[in-house]
Amino acid sequence: MSVHLLLSAGRGPQECAWALAQLLHRLETDATRQNLEAHRAQTVPGDRPGTYRSVLIQIAGAGAEAFAASWTGTLCWQALSPYRANTGRKNWYVIARPCQVDTPRTTFAEEDVDIVACRTGGPGGQHRNKASTAVRATHRPTGIVVVVDTERQFNLNRRIALRLLRQRIEHGDEAAERAVTTARWHIHDELVRGNPTRIERPIRLPH
Repeated sequence: MSVHLLLSAGRGPQECAWALAQLLHRLETDATRQNLEAHRAQTVPGDRPGTYRSVLIQIAGAGAEAFAASWTGTLCWQALSPYRANTGRKNWYVIARPCQVDTPRTTFAEEDVDIVACRTGGPGGQHRNKASTAVRATHRPTGIVVVVDTERQFNLNRRIALRLLRQRIEHGDEAAERAVTTARWHIHDELVRGNPTRIERPIRLPH
């Protein structure tokens, strides 16, 4: 089992990018403690060294979904700013959301296509009306259907129908990939300060 989790500092100040780095380290430590693998699939660094504007992390192992759920939502790192000593603010927020990374590609194979000869009306002369030269092609896995009657020969219409099916399937896959990317970018704008689902603080070592 594998889950991708996107952590984002959104449009918050540089402290949020710093808080994300602290929360990421805490998350990775928690994952190791639960015998899970945490892999940083993608990182966008912040303006300060060692900080991140966003991190895409892959959680793998038994219980990955439950673990990701425990880290999903608005996360708060509670500590004074290391950059502005004169500010009293100590709550810095990060958004964490599970996200889809890849969309499965549809494999096109002619054996998955049902070809049926048919007649179509309209202009085209007596030959088109009397002979079943038109083609109705159905791609069973996706349910996409095309009807081609532009040529007078069945084999030519069949060839065109297969090409059109392949193009529509490829365009559908590309649209799905764009939707996944758009959904991932929307996560950056979902960060809302307050009402955190999880609060973490620096660990104070005993004197």
